[in-house]
Amino acid sequence: MDDRIVLSDLRLRGRHGVGDGERARPQDFAVTIECPTDARRAAATDDVADALDYRRLRAIATEVVEGTSRHLLETLADTIARRVLAEVGVAWVRVRVTKVAPAGWEGPAAVEVRRGRPSGDDSGRSS
Repeated sequence: MDDRIVLSDLRLRGRHGVGDGERARPQDFAVTIECPTDARRAAATDDVADALDYRRLRAIATEVVEGTSRHLLETLADTIARRVLAEVGVAWVRVRVTKVAPAGWEGPAAVEVRRGRPSGDDSGRSS
């Protein structure tokens, strides 16, 4: 299946970082989520009930980034990815978490993970 949902650079704020100083104040993060969907039915009906509702993907990213402080971007990206797999039921998901302005760094830093269901699990959502 080639159809995909892509949410690009969701702007969120959270308290994440290796040092206490980084976690002491909210920082800007950008989250990109990509996952498969079958858009044919939704395209034909023009009904959100027939689509993978990307508002749920955004809600998961928001809950994770605005939630418990983490030390690593890897942990944030993995947590978002695993929740999307568990709660949305897609076959795979790719998540990129970018710290927009890391302390003492000249530009953004990002981690991207791709997670999927075990090969024998066919429960990926098709619409």
